[in-house]
Amino acid sequence: MAIDRATFIEVLKDAYSAYYDITEDVDTDLPLSFRAAYKNMDELFFITKSAKIWVNEKNEYCYVFSAPSFDAETVKACVDFALKDGLPRVKPHKEHQCTNIKTVFLADEATDAERQAVRKLRFTKNYKFGLWGFTNLLAGIVDLREQKTVTNREGHELAAFFKKLFAARA
Repeated sequence: MAIDRATFIEVLKDAYSAYYDITEDVDTDLPLSFRAAYKNMDELFFITKSAKIWVNEKNEYCYVFSAPSFDAETVKACVDFALKDGLPRVKPHKEHQCTNIKTVFLADEATDAERQAVRKLRFTKNYKFGLWGFTNLLAGIVDLREQKTVTNREGHELAAFFKKLFAARA
């Protein structure tokens, strides 16, 4: 049973809006529906706030692209845009653990070539040999007709997220 793409985008915005800041009007020629930003800083203190034991910062920037289908060139252009837009937002420091950049492709129907293009996507960047954290690219294409998600190696959490989202929609 196919899901309407416009309806699913609204469901996805609603799911992301719980923890992410949503930006819809991003200036690009690509089929970008919205960008979502997540920032988290965990701290552990000993009695007072001035006696920090550790601090851990995790950030995430998610770019959701929506089109009836994606070819390999469009996938590459969308990923290049996400990296070009997301990497300047990364502010590494000694308490920074990671900043992931997610690219989600919502397609009415995904072909094998599109799935293969997403599976092959890779990007990793370490800051100061990993001492100041890292950045990974998490990518996934969502086939709304079959309600299946295909991800790259780092994006396996996207498959689990969309599986839960499809189950909630049923």
